[in-house]
Order: sequence, then C-alpha cells, then structure tokens
Amino acid sequence: MGQALVQKLLSSSKPSKIIVYSRDEMKQWVMAQKFQNEKKLRFFIGDVRDKERLARALDGVTMVIHAAATKIVPTAEYNPFECIKTNIFGAMNVIDVSLDKKIKKVVALSTDKACSPANLYGATKLCSDKLFSSASAYAGEQQTKFAVVRYGNVMGSRGSVIPFFLKVLENEEYPVTHPEMTRFMITLNQGIDLVVNAFNTMVGGEIYVKKIPSINILDIVKAINPEGSVKTVGIRPGEKIHESMITAEDAHLTYEFETYFKILPLTSEAEKLNLMKVGGTPVAPGFAYSSDNNTDWMSVETLRDWIADNKNGFINI
Repeated sequence: MGQALVQKLLSSSKPSKIIVYSRDEMKQWVMAQKFQNEKKLRFFIGDVRDKERLARALDGVTMVIHAAATKIVPTAEYNPFECIKTNIFGAMNVIDVSLDKKIKKVVALSTDKACSPANLYGATKLCSDKLFSSASAYAGEQQTKFAVVRYGNVMGSRGSVIPFFLKVLENEEYPVTHPEMTRFMITLNQGIDLVVNAFNTMVGGEIYVKKIPSINILDIVKAINPEGSVKTVGIRPGEKIHESMITAEDAHLTYEFETYFKILPLTSEAEKLNLMKVGGTPVAPGFAYSSDNNTDWMSVETLRDWIADNKNGFINI
C-alpha cells in the first residue's frame, strides 16, 4: 500500500516532496532502488513510537498518511505490549505531532478487524480509529483535519491468502480454517482511491468504509485450482468466520454514498456534521455491513481473471 500510494501521489498530485517514514531500513533501501530517479522522494528511518524523531520527520509537511501498525494477528496476541505501543501510543504521537506541526490533513488507515474486534490487533485499531475520529474535536481552534479509511483484505498483499494459496503445490491440500468463512476483498487501486477521496472530501472525524465485494474462502480455492482438495485446519486464535466493517450500533451515525459509507464522529459541531452528510443518505436503523450479509459478491471467474492479470505483481510471490 505504501509503495502504491507513493507511486500514485508522484504521478497525479505533483507534490513538492514526499517523505517515507518507517523503521525498516531494508524495505526503504529496496524502495529507494525502485524510485532511484525520483528526486522528490525522501526516506527517514524512525518509529511512530519515537515522538521526537517523528516531529523532525514532519517538519514542513502538509499532509500525512498514517499506515504504521503491528498487524499480524498471532504476532499481536503473543506480543501485546509491543502491539499497543505501536498501534495506540504511536497513533497518539502522530496526532500530537500533527497538531504541533500544524499539518493540514491526516488520514489513518484502518482495517475491518477494528469493527467489533475479536483479537488484540482489532482492539488496538478500534482504539486508534477512535483517537483519530475525535482528534479534530481535540484540536480545538487548530485547523488540522483527521479522518480514517477502513477496508477489508487487500488482494495480493503481503501475508494475504491469495499469494499463500498460489504457493500450494499440485499434490498438496489447501489449508482452510473454516469452510463457511467469508472475507471482504479490495484491490490496491480501490484502497488508494479511498485514501485520495478522504483527503478531497474530509471535514474532520469521519470514518470512510469502502463498498467492496465479499467472497467465500472455498471460492478462492476454486479460482486458483478448480480440482484442488481442501483440508479444514480450524480457526486461528482471534480469527472470525465473517468480517464486519460497520456494526448495528454505528447505524445511527452512518451515511451511504455511491461507492462508500461514512461513519460520523461522536463528537463534532453540528455545522461540521451537516457538511459530512452532504451527498449521503442515512442507512436504515440496525444496519450492519459484514462479509456474510453483503449484497455484492465476487464470482470465481472474476477472481480467476484478476489473479491472471495481477499475480506477477504480488509482493511475496
């Protein structure tokens, strides 16, 4: 997502400078080779936990995309203190420094696991979402705007199921945690478009939820290998059978737009709330958006075509 966002911003928005801030020097080195002719790109080694270093990196910056997270579910469960330090304390640092540096707009990337969380990763991301959603009110007279974008599994991204299944050998079984499992699916370009849309339309405090299709885990196997055999291995700790992105408890705050939903913040001025509603319609009472009750489903044929067109670009193939 980070590399794709950089590519998109360099080609479309004509920034004066883009700073990539992360703690992984190897990934930065590899990325620098990919963009070696791009003079507008800068790389800072640092951690969102390090407030002082973060403040140095954000000097003169006008817009921030916060994508840093400890996001592998089992890793978070076995390293809870580290997960909290990055996903919650790191989010607080991004908010504080953005206010101090008078950043204009901040968009934080979230996950479907933050909605009605069943694991620590999801719980920390829900807390992060709440922090960013209320940060605009926390800012007072400060003009910094904050928003959150929430979406499902990015197809073909590192650690996702499609590249994992593509590595299964011809004579091996496909390990499936539960045969009824469903997931939201989003392409990289759709995720980027949601971020860009948030920057263009945000008032401050909104959570943007992209409308995307669902798919059953067995249909993913069929798309990769119609003759493949499946082995049920059981649900992993903290894993859900179905994912959700909007709960019924949020229905009274949720408005529907053409390609996305918007969850309004709990704390905001009436005038700003009215601006957030422009172009949208309130969802029905009790509305919930989950991967099993979705009205949009991805077919086996659609996924198979997408894999054929994109598998050479998968990160971990």
